[in-house]
Amino acid sequence: MDPVKRSLVSLHITMMLLGATGLFSILIPLSATDITFARSVFACVCLIIFVKLTGGSLRLQSTKDYGVALLLGVIMAVHWITYFAGMQYAGVSVGMIALFTFPVITVFLEPFFEKITLHWQDIASAITVLIGIYLIVPSTSLQNDVTLGVLIGVGSAFLYSVRNLLHRKLFSHHGGAKAMAYQTLVISVCLVLFISDDLKGASTSTLWMLCLLGTLFTALPHALIATSLKYLRVKTFSLVACMQPFYGVIFAVILLNESPTWQTLVGGVLVVSAAVYETINAHRQRPQS
Repeated sequence: MDPVKRSLVSLHITMMLLGATGLFSILIPLSATDITFARSVFACVCLIIFVKLTGGSLRLQSTKDYGVALLLGVIMAVHWITYFAGMQYAGVSVGMIALFTFPVITVFLEPFFEKITLHWQDIASAITVLIGIYLIVPSTSLQNDVTLGVLIGVGSAFLYSVRNLLHRKLFSHHGGAKAMAYQTLVISVCLVLFISDDLKGASTSTLWMLCLLGTLFTALPHALIATSLKYLRVKTFSLVACMQPFYGVIFAVILLNESPTWQTLVGGVLVVSAAVYETINAHRQRPQS
């Protein structure tokens, strides 16, 4: 198999692994904060080992880079906590769909970071996403767990968009695995004082699941991404990344016996379609490698 095809297969495996991370919000009987902390510790150790084994340096280029790494890590910490919390309230299927509002959110945030003008197609994408979210929200009351979970999920998507834009503008000169190693380190340090007694007294099976989440489902995908991008165009990577909610919903249906309603499925199609469109449109406006 040639390197490009191998990288494409690797990328799909990566998206399957990342799509499955939401399952752990239900499978692990801990709070979103505890899950995020443990995930970060395991991932950080693995990513540091990966960077060193591949001949990379963990040293950053300037004092400013360390400050940026700290900022990105703090934003990522809140993003991961809200990511898991949203799914614990709304379920994996709905939570994954809510997260993938981030490509459209990114389009509306980009003018604050770069010289990019909004077009009427972007407004149409935003309206499509709003209709999709409206379909998956069962009621307007925050007393409803699904509604609350969707709002938390959209908030997580907002944080993810901010993190991605800051990373692209201020930290993209560092490799993906190295950048994530620093961010997971910051997350671990930030949350160490907030972990509960439940984590300290977690069962062996829970600790194994946390280890799997941090290694196989977090560190490995980010290492695979770093390798895949050597042979794939950024546009290809971004489009395949839009498969993540599809894989997440399939896993939730098979492994958690979730039964998404037709409104959820239609809403998901609308949200993901808008994400795919904005991904294609964004790369039309930028030169490809």
